[in-house]
Amino acid sequence: MNKRRDKRGRILHSGECQLPDGRYRYKYTDSFGKHKYVYSLRLDHNDPMPKGHKNAPALRDLEKQIQADMFDHIVSNGGNLTVLDLVEKYISTKINVRDSTKTGYKTVINILKRNPFGSRRIDTVRLSDAKCWLIKLQQKDGRGYSSIQSIRGVLRPAFQLAVDDDLIRKNPFRFEVCDVLVNDSVRRDAISHKDEKRFLEFIKNDPHFCRYYEGVYILFKTGMRISEFCGLTISDIDFENHRINIDHQLYKRGSKGYSILPPKTEAGNRVLPMTPDVEECFRTIIANRNAPKKEPMVDGKMGFLYFDKDGSITYALHWEHYFKHIREKYNSIYKVPLPLITPHVCRHTYCSNMAKSGMNPKTLQYLMGHSDISVTLNTYTHVHYEDVAAEVSKLGVM
Repeated sequence: MNKRRDKRGRILHSGECQLPDGRYRYKYTDSFGKHKYVYSLRLDHNDPMPKGHKNAPALRDLEKQIQADMFDHIVSNGGNLTVLDLVEKYISTKINVRDSTKTGYKTVINILKRNPFGSRRIDTVRLSDAKCWLIKLQQKDGRGYSSIQSIRGVLRPAFQLAVDDDLIRKNPFRFEVCDVLVNDSVRRDAISHKDEKRFLEFIKNDPHFCRYYEGVYILFKTGMRISEFCGLTISDIDFENHRINIDHQLYKRGSKGYSILPPKTEAGNRVLPMTPDVEECFRTIIANRNAPKKEPMVDGKMGFLYFDKDGSITYALHWEHYFKHIREKYNSIYKVPLPLITPHVCRHTYCSNMAKSGMNPKTLQYLMGHSDISVTLNTYTHVHYEDVAAEVSKLGVM
């Protein structure tokens, strides 16, 4: 029986042939009974690559991978899904997610639609490819560290879905971003008691910004998220029992307008005790409310505390701007500048102050509305040498 050979006289295996143009082809039947073909300019990995062509796997290397995949029931060619296809499939499985999460998904989809990486077949993406792409996003495209973390936060579970569906063998995004990228994000540290006092006194005495004093004071003394504070209504302030009820937050999403959402986590549903100074601030805010004649209602809620000059409810972005303008004005007047202060820095500062005062960690976790105590201890408490020295001194070690 004559055996088929290539132009160099080598015996060809079952399914192999050499085409008139010199290419090699392997024919096989996939798990679904369909005939499939793969091609290569080389039969064996020892064959030299023809001049003018990029290096590519030899036919028999491709055959080995196909046979291994079929043995492990891995779908060949990743089911012909591209990275974009895979991410869209993954997102379709995520139901009942928050609006902010949906917005994040759309951002990733738009990036993949514009980037060649999105059109790559998923089985061709290797670990090094995934790392190089994230590096490119930071170094060439100018995306920030936290932004890339969010992108990887979608791609990693999407590729894991492909692994679970037997479309690919390994997840190329199973690595830590901090091991690949430079963390260029701005750290939001708690500020010192001195800087907090300087900031509050400046606001209180400024003829324009004094209208925001009570709100800023409350943020420093309660640790509320700014979206929770903006969502507060008069009915949420329980003066009789001296407490603040937090069970929702206010968001504004472009043309979609305002919406009331549940707290960030289940632990965000909480009741905060109201100290006399905070209670007095709330009384002042309510007494000075500049609400429009027709009170706006958002998802059944009305009686919000702050409004802008146009009568619209103030939301997080308003307060971000207030803090920015206050700090800029202060630093334009005084030689010793204030550090970065935002509504979220107020939250960091409150948490750190409570931790330094010796508050029970579980109590602090409750007040902050954290579902995981590690967030309370690792992210929101900032301890410096002076704090450590003071603690050791109390123990009589120094």
